[in-house]
Amino acid sequence: AMAAERGLLPALLLVLLAGGGQQPGAADYCSWRGSGLSWEPRSRAVEQVHLRCTEGSLEWMYPARALRVVLEPILPSAQHTTVCIKPASDFQGASIYVEHAGQLHLVVSEAGGARPHHVSCFSAHTPQRVALFLQASPQRDISRRTASFQYELLSNQSAAAMCRPCDNVELLMAICSSDFVVKGSIRNVSHDSENHMSQVDVNVQKVYRQKNRIFQQDEASGEWRGPIRTLLQCKVKKGAGDFLFTGNEHFGEAWLGCAPRFKDFSFIYHAARERRANPCEFQLN
Repeated sequence: AMAAERGLLPALLLVLLAGGGQQPGAADYCSWRGSGLSWEPRSRAVEQVHLRCTEGSLEWMYPARALRVVLEPILPSAQHTTVCIKPASDFQGASIYVEHAGQLHLVVSEAGGARPHHVSCFSAHTPQRVALFLQASPQRDISRRTASFQYELLSNQSAAAMCRPCDNVELLMAICSSDFVVKGSIRNVSHDSENHMSQVDVNVQKVYRQKNRIFQQDEASGEWRGPIRTLLQCKVKKGAGDFLFTGNEHFGEAWLGCAPRFKDFSFIYHAARERRANPCEFQLN
């Protein structure tokens, strides 16, 4: 992949400099859908797409040549440091690179390294602006290929919050506002250094809340299980005992928020309830 990356880099930058691309601002919204068939056959321009939201999607049908996608959310003070992209399960026809200091770094490769439906996260070196390159794969026929993905930008606060222990106020708020709240133990923790992700597989004793059916009953064993994702930088380790797992959904997957030991949380909640300091009612039993 690295050799291919080095080979493509000069060609891509040459194409960009030669063609100049469309004027920025051609697409100032969250999602973009387009086709390589609509481009001038002899033009060497790179089409430019500007997306202005912290989450959205892109669908590039019949990929041809290259597409430059600038993620530039209109948020005056937000410091977005982590970008996550999730290729569609049928992602094909292109590779995705992130641009950093004039270099292109491969994020998703169609040739073997694209682990479609695997989320890839990477640091945004310029917080307000992230540029992605989609390079179309060479192809002889014009068969229908679609390179599509979802993207989400995580702010400094949300990326850091994933990794640090929550204080008591945050724990009490987490049960009120999280997309999922489950009691369970850690079955396994696996790390994916290539995509900067870790996965915590949970044996679930009780589902208090879940938005989508991420935690499900295994038909064979009858046990409730589910995977929870987090960033590799959080250095999650397997711990014994029961935890209260909370968090939010990104790309239809569970992402870890606060995860106190269950007995600790139970003590904090009941103490807050006696003082009438609990932000919401929650049936722990």
